[in-house]
Amino acid sequence: MKLLQNSGVPIYQQIAQQLKADILAGKLKEGEYLPSIRGLAKDLRISVITTMKAYEQLEAEGLVTAAQGKGFYVNAQDSEMLKEQHLRKVEDALLEAIHAARIAGMTDKELQEILHTLLDMQEERED
Repeated sequence: MKLLQNSGVPIYQQIAQQLKADILAGKLKEGEYLPSIRGLAKDLRISVITTMKAYEQLEAEGLVTAAQGKGFYVNAQDSEMLKEQHLRKVEDALLEAIHAARIAGMTDKELQEILHTLLDMQEERED
């Protein structure tokens, strides 16, 4: 798991986002347990409270369930519904970016170039 200290995104959200992506991609399957809160905190050299907050966020979203004394496990997912939710978030974020680009006086081509550059940068980070 990669955490970026200066990304502007809180650490617990980065953890939750990465675990959520793994769940949606099927890397973490229904019934599979997440790493223990203490173990993940130790591995990432972060606070147990931060890890707990990430897991609680996933639980609030219905992605995982806490099992007394066992930790958190992945719930069954309606993958189509989850993908649709993410598609709406992407659309909202892109509409906001388009609005900001218009205010800045950017052309469609300039906006597309920025998107391509960001996609390339993200691919490099994931490698």
